[in-house]
Amino acid sequence: MVGATEAERVDAALVRAHREEWSRIVAGLARRFGDLDIAEDAAAEAFSVAVARWAERGVPPNPGAWLTTTAARSAIDRLRREAKRDDRQREAAFLRDDEPPEPVGVVDDDRLRLVFACCHPTLPMEAHVALTLRAVGGLTVGEIAHAFLVRETTMGQRISRAKARIRADGIPFRLPERGDLPERAAGVLAVLYLIFNEGYLASGDGKGPLRPELTGEAIRLTRLVRGLFAVGTPERAEATGLLALMLLTEARATARISASGELVRLDEQDRGAWDTGMIAEGLSLVADISSGPIGRYGLAAAISAEHASAPHARDTDWAAIVVL
Repeated sequence: MVGATEAERVDAALVRAHREEWSRIVAGLARRFGDLDIAEDAAAEAFSVAVARWAERGVPPNPGAWLTTTAARSAIDRLRREAKRDDRQREAAFLRDDEPPEPVGVVDDDRLRLVFACCHPTLPMEAHVALTLRAVGGLTVGEIAHAFLVRETTMGQRISRAKARIRADGIPFRLPERGDLPERAAGVLAVLYLIFNEGYLASGDGKGPLRPELTGEAIRLTRLVRGLFAVGTPERAEATGLLALMLLTEARATARISASGELVRLDEQDRGAWDTGMIAEGLSLVADISSGPIGRYGLAAAISAEHASAPHARDTDWAAIVVL
């Protein structure tokens, strides 16, 4: 058994692994097995096993790889049991899956595929958001219910119905055909913005007001979505506007919380603590879309750019903001 200090290290490693690996594991399993319930249950089982195993043997050298392998074995075990009980041919076929595991640590687009599956046009918008917050954001049903201002049982039923609809309709866990991308763009961007907002001011208890893993993941996925569309298209402009808005907002993260944990108003923030690299990129993106039609994200980004480019709150160009 590990000692007290080592136990703290194990706890910290589990928290970090859940923050960094949950969505990648769920997305990879959903793509491989075609079932979001199986993916989430197997990922949860892997973390449950890790709690006991790591406490006994210590943290493995590559926690992500360990969790991925354990989750995949859990999923296969479940499918084997179900195949024996129900003779489910589709699931049983996965037992012969000899596809080599994808390298751990390499950024791929499994999570983006999962976002597009969760944002399928046949599902209502509230299901888009709830499913993505659960599968990609790793939020609990209780946290999502809190964000939606509904009871936890209500949200649990809503998520279950959406998953059942994905299974019934055979919605694939992959990027849609290129011709289908424009009709999905608005929904996907809206969900990514809400994931960012959950990280910007978290609704859950006990994790602090900021969830940088969520804002960071929303920014990463928005970059990928932007790259799916050609320069000059409305979808590219909207994705560019959203990416700029996220960067200009995230640039202020370190100045938003006081030493005592209180939120600091924009006009009282230490602007020297803002991330100048993020601001520069955000301003450049706003400039890229300023010459053409500008959507709602672009307008919000342009307003944020006025705040970000002012050396002091008193220097803010309020006239420009009013025009926007």
